[in-house]
Amino acid sequence: MNKEVIYLDHAAATPVDRKVLAAMQPFLSDAFYNPSAPYAPAIEVRKAYERAKQTIASTFGASADDIVMTAGATESINLAFHSISGHVVVTSIEHHAVLEAAKRHEHTVVEVDGKGMVDPEVVRRAIRDDTELVSVALANNEIGTVQPLRAIAEVVKTEREKRLQQGSDVPIYLHTDASQGVGQLDVHVSRLGVDLMTLNAAKIYGPKQVGLLWAAHSVSLQPQINGGGQERGLRSGTENVAGVIGFAKAIELAAEHRVHEAERLRKLRDDMQVKLLEAFPEAVVSGHPKHRLASYLHISFPSVDAERVLFILESSGVLVATGSACAANKGTRSHVLEAIGLEPSVADGSLRITLGHLSDETTCRKAVELIIEAVRREYSRTGVL
Repeated sequence: MNKEVIYLDHAAATPVDRKVLAAMQPFLSDAFYNPSAPYAPAIEVRKAYERAKQTIASTFGASADDIVMTAGATESINLAFHSISGHVVVTSIEHHAVLEAAKRHEHTVVEVDGKGMVDPEVVRRAIRDDTELVSVALANNEIGTVQPLRAIAEVVKTEREKRLQQGSDVPIYLHTDASQGVGQLDVHVSRLGVDLMTLNAAKIYGPKQVGLLWAAHSVSLQPQINGGGQERGLRSGTENVAGVIGFAKAIELAAEHRVHEAERLRKLRDDMQVKLLEAFPEAVVSGHPKHRLASYLHISFPSVDAERVLFILESSGVLVATGSACAANKGTRSHVLEAIGLEPSVADGSLRITLGHLSDETTCRKAVELIIEAVRREYSRTGVL
């Protein structure tokens, strides 16, 4: 594509930051040694790997001993679910990785409201005597709604205390997939009140196929990959040293710039939203108006075929999504939009615009002009307006 590209799909993938790439580079070339080898150069690589894990853990108030490095968020989620045997509770708008993992257990799916928010009381009512895991994403990957995780943590804590008083030894844990929220929200595990947390380097300008699962000391994880005993025997296989080094640099940068970057993105997002709603008052913005990731603008144009708009925009150099990358790849209607009650004629006209490092006033202004032009073109073609 020769024309300048305006990238508005940061929720799907982010480019590796130059500082991240620089940190990784030595471990892709000169410092290539297997960290399990006994000689001095390999031992130095091992030390660098362990330092990177501690850097990662310290950004969210944890210890390196409590995290397991994985090949991404999906593996981390599966490790969390693999480690319990009882009933689980999930919300209807979780990522497919959570929903599919839940199917291996007896499970209850709790509904959300029209803004994509789950009520902690609804979660409380869904918990059974044999419930071992509650999994609620910190922020939804499609509409950006941020969940009241601290309040849900109190529900789980109350249930745990009740079981102790009753002499029950059935554990109950709260897991969150914080992959989308980590670059914009506080993910300190004590303040969130969670027992397990999944993170993904690829969402914060780090390398793809690098993730982690943090687990509190009270959680007994069970390996689903067996072999040489790496990662305390919980995730065997030669360590992805360069990837973890890159993750450490990416999360360090994300923590350093989180507040300023969220405010910058919020202003850009809000300006885009105002302009699009001025042009199309009938458009529907999804997600909680106050509790939403700063980078997210999910907007639906009733009676418009979003797939056609997407292709028009791509031909103009604007890259957006019609939903989560996973759902879009399958060509299915979003389960998230169905869960929040969007009518099919509205849901089918949905664009997910997610901003990030590549976004600025100039690109966002140009993108709005091109989106308005594309949607008007579709309305004209169908004779709706």
